Amino acid sequence: MAERAGGFGESPELRAAYGACEGEVRQFYAAMWAAITVLPAEVRPAFYAIHGWAVRTDQTADEGAPEERAARFFRWRSDTLAELRSGHSAHPVRRALVDTVHRWDLDAALLVEHLDTVWADCTAAPEFETFADQRRYMRGSTGALAELWTALLEPCGPEAFRLASVLAEACQMSDLFEDLPDDLAAGRCYLPGEDLRRFGLEADDLRRGEPREALDALVEVQLSHWRELLDEAVPVAAMVGAEYQPFLHTLLLGAQMHYDEVTLLRSRVLTEGVEPLSVDGGARRRPARPVPGPVPGHLAVIMDGNRRWAKVRGLPADQGHRAGMRTAMRLVNAAQRLGIRHVSIYMFSTENWGRSQEEVTALFDAFADWIARGAEWLHGLGVKVRWCGRRDRLDASLASSIALLESMTSHNDVLTLTMCVDYGGREELTAAARGLAAEAVAGTLRPEGIGPADLARHLYVPELPDVDLLIRTCEQRISNFLPWHLAYAELVFDPALWPDFDLARLRDAVDAYAGRGRRFGGNDSLPGQTGRAEPVRAG
Repeated sequence: MAERAGGFGESPELRAAYGACEGEVRQFYAAMWAAITVLPAEVRPAFYAIHGWAVRTDQTADEGAPEERAARFFRWRSDTLAELRSGHSAHPVRRALVDTVHRWDLDAALLVEHLDTVWADCTAAPEFETFADQRRYMRGSTGALAELWTALLEPCGPEAFRLASVLAEACQMSDLFEDLPDDLAAGRCYLPGEDLRRFGLEADDLRRGEPREALDALVEVQLSHWRELLDEAVPVAAMVGAEYQPFLHTLLLGAQMHYDEVTLLRSRVLTEGVEPLSVDGGARRRPARPVPGPVPGHLAVIMDGNRRWAKVRGLPADQGHRAGMRTAMRLVNAAQRLGIRHVSIYMFSTENWGRSQEEVTALFDAFADWIARGAEWLHGLGVKVRWCGRRDRLDASLASSIALLESMTSHNDVLTLTMCVDYGGREELTAAARGLAAEAVAGTLRPEGIGPADLARHLYVPELPDVDLLIRTCEQRISNFLPWHLAYAELVFDPALWPDFDLARLRDAVDAYAGRGRRFGGNDSLPGQTGRAEPVRAG
């Protein structure tokens, strides 16, 4: 593969063509540009060429006077196909595309499918009777391009091509909701007609944002369609070469986060749309949208079910751990949007060392990749990261990465994320007891004067507040997690496997928390009330 890729810069004109394509993608398709940056260097230019050309194709179909678009697009289509046949182009964007198709021996018929789909969309308003009709449009619009570049990823069989197309459809659902208000204002509705009629709605109702209840129900149906695509696409990340898998994980995470955002907005998405989640790979900080009622100040989560999730799908365990890391990123984003200020996640327990060396290595590899690819995103989101657990047993490079992430984010104040790595509650309390004993032996502390605040000073993170809400997936036990801080926590046990946990489930757990009376051993209180004394901490 590297031998074929070695000639990308063989002439100034060709280098300029690929550079122009990268510029198009970076400016107009930032999410894809960020995903492409995680690919090996030798294939990035090909991806820039394909998507840079696609950006210019869309612009040709969408911009300018309506009466001129069809003729202009027809010329663009004819020129592209003629140049693909000849193998030469003088156009600064098409030159890179033609070179890529011939260099990698890609299937030009997929470009024809894309052009035909855009042509149909350019010349007539969309009319999708069913979700299947909508999918046929998304298949031609983005799925065909995904099938084209899948050939560059060392695919393991034809199913990889099909599922990459499904993933692209799921990603296009993100674009559909981003553009929805503008499209509706222009008289273009990309939602299935049968879904609108099911709730007695017309396109004008979508533009007005009323009636709210029926529109909420309509959006829930669109979310179910979207979830169907995401669930179907997930296995594709295990069907390509290992060095290309992070690219597909990045695309999956982006689509999943957009899905969560629409879950939060519901029918407001029809008038507000969804802002892009990333610019140049960073995070776009958004205001919180708390749910009605009290929100937990400190949410702790035991993330269980990664291996079972993978087994159900016939995937190796490491893919379950990587899916679990994606869900951890979704959790942080969702918690910030709900106004939660502290999140603690159980990432690796002291007991997890008992797993096979192969699985431990795979888990840490997924964790290291999560840190490497999520550091800037977390920092941009305003998240302060802390490590809670033993610091003497992890691989030195991983321990250093966590410490650097702590340092990078130390001044952030939007949300505090405590990552419990090599953590065990009994071991933490035992270490705290040793610290108290040492003080007593040194004569700096009298045993009869020891109080809760003294023990708290010796915990791994002395300033960590008490937990308000604990969520555990799959099982119904706390598994040696934060026993000191869980003294008065509300517990929610969700049967979902962790990679299936999303914002809707988090919102349900927060709703359950808000409905509970919290007395802390005292008088009756209002549901979800958190007006207790400050948690015991150092100082």
